[in-house]
Parts: sequence; structure tokens; C-alpha cells
Amino acid sequence: MVTKLKSAVIGTGAISKEHLSFLSKSERAHLASVCDLSKAAARYAARRFGADSTYTDYRQMLDEVKPDVVHILTPPHTHKRIAKDCLEAGVHVFCEKPITPTYDEFQELRTFAQSHNRWLIENQNYCFNEPILAIEKLIADGILGEVQEVEVRIALPVRDGGAFADENLPNPIHKMPAGVVHDFITHLCSMTVRFIPDFERVSAAWSNHGGGDLFRYDDLDAIVIGGSAHARIRFSCHTPPKAFAVTVRGSKGYAETDLFQPHLRCVIPRAGELLSPLINHFLNGCDLVGASFTNFRRKIMQQTTYEGMHRLLDKTYEGLIEGKAPPISFEDMERTHQLVNALLLEANRV
Repeated sequence: MVTKLKSAVIGTGAISKEHLSFLSKSERAHLASVCDLSKAAARYAARRFGADSTYTDYRQMLDEVKPDVVHILTPPHTHKRIAKDCLEAGVHVFCEKPITPTYDEFQELRTFAQSHNRWLIENQNYCFNEPILAIEKLIADGILGEVQEVEVRIALPVRDGGAFADENLPNPIHKMPAGVVHDFITHLCSMTVRFIPDFERVSAAWSNHGGGDLFRYDDLDAIVIGGSAHARIRFSCHTPPKAFAVTVRGSKGYAETDLFQPHLRCVIPRAGELLSPLINHFLNGCDLVGASFTNFRRKIMQQTTYEGMHRLLDKTYEGLIEGKAPPISFEDMERTHQLVNALLLEANRV
């Protein structure tokens, strides 16, 4: 008999669809409850994804349902308080990014989780997308050589409409230290430290090219240096088309992908000439990441931008049940939030 962990979700915003769809299909999770301040929203999510119960008070849910794992999907400024209550109740926490508004708050929450011997995992889902795992394998197998340069770039027209552009109903993310960019900064930084884990120097240019009072910043251009390795971090809402591009250059060659248009290209110079790319359109098939990922994808999900989240969630539940290490460690989160903090420090601004 397969062990299932009792799961609960707090918050039914847009991202909850990905969490709930995973939980409703996973062989390792049982969706016990959905909690939201809106009773109607909680009931709708519970009916759609087959949850056992609904609540509007998460503390009551913790007392009565006693879940093993809680997914916190509320606005970032609420994460620390909710996470502490869950951890204190003996529950493992999977939290949407950014896990806290500031580095100091992250350190406080990390220490609290460690003192209660519970898992605390931030959703760094793009690190688990197949093209990124394939690039990591190219590095591990020595195909790219030693990592020398990394570029991580997100381009999204966040000023043109949608959740961030309504001045009459400002999104809570606008109050974060980096404003709207803070909603993406975890992805930018977690990807960077995935390939350059240690850094000594940071130089960040923050801009508000579109002006106005709603957006604190709409552009980030930063350089990160770790030893002889360099990284560029870029966010723009003014340079179409939409993209989440990652390029990793090593001493033997380079690999690049766009996670919004999944593909993987790897080019290795040899004898003064470029070989044909080792990997072209990623979705046409790649054996670098192993049959297990392919089987997993066929089993419970379709290939979407969020495929890495489903893989991360599956690894989280697998680790908890089988006593394995968490897929994202405290050290992984520490490096990510150290870089976020470094980007925001006045001393590192240009």
C-alpha cells in the first residue's frame, strides 16, 4: 500500500491551480482541505479538485484536519506568520515564492523551521524544468567544461495589463522591496546560484523606465561575480517577446534555453569550428535527463511552463515519505536569498 501524506492548501489564487492539480492526482498526497478567506473560493476549489473539507480560518484547519504538509499560496507579506503557525503545529511547509519580503525574515523563518525539525521549502520550480536539469547534466558530465558565464533573463510586459497593472486595486507585490520585480526575483536568483553557487561581488541597476507611482521598478540589470565566473541577471517589461532565457557558458561550450518556449541548444567548438548543436528542439526528445522524468510526465502531467513545479512537488513528497533529503535545502534557499539581498543593498546599486 502506497503511503499518502495528508495535504492542505492555504490560498486559492491563480497559482493554486498548479498545486491543487498535482495534489488531486498524486499517489503520495491526499488533498484533505482547502482554506481561503473567501468561503466561495474555497468551496469551488474543493469541489473542482476533490478536497475533503474547506475552511476560512487556517488555524482552525490546522487544529481539526491536522495535515502533514501545508501549501502556503497567500501574498508574500503573510507567509512568515502562517508558516510559523504551521511549523509550530508540527506541519511541513511548502511555500510560494518569495517566501518572505526580506532576508532577515527568511533567516528567522529558517531558524524556526530547523528548531521544530520540519521541512520548509520555497517554490523554486523553474530549477526543476527539464531543460535546466539537462544543462546541469551537461555540466556534471563535463560536456560544457567549467562554468564561466551565466545569463538569466525574464522579459514580461507587466505594465500592459493583468494582475500588476491595476492602479485601482494594487497587487500586494507592489509593497515588496523590489516592487513587481520581487515576484520574479526568486526565479532569477535561484537559477543564477544553481550554476554559480558562490559570489563575492554584485552590481545592480534598478530602474523605473515607465514612470508613475504604482511601479517601484520595472527593470533590473545586474552583474554577479563569483571567482572567475560571471553572471548577468536581467528583468525587463519593455523588450518583447516574452522570455525566460537561460544561457550557461563553460570552458568547452555553451547551452541555452527559453523556459517559456521550451527547447535546449548546446554548441561545442571543436578544431576551430562549431559542431551542429548537440540538442535542438528539446520537446522532440532528449535522453539526458533519463527515462524516469519522461515516465513521470506521461503519468500525471502535460508539458507546460510549470512542469518543474510538479516535479519539485513530487520530489518533496517522495523525500518526506522515504526519508530522503529535501529537493531544495536550507542551503539552497540561503544562497538564493543572500543574492536577492545583495541585489537590493544600496551599497551594490549603480
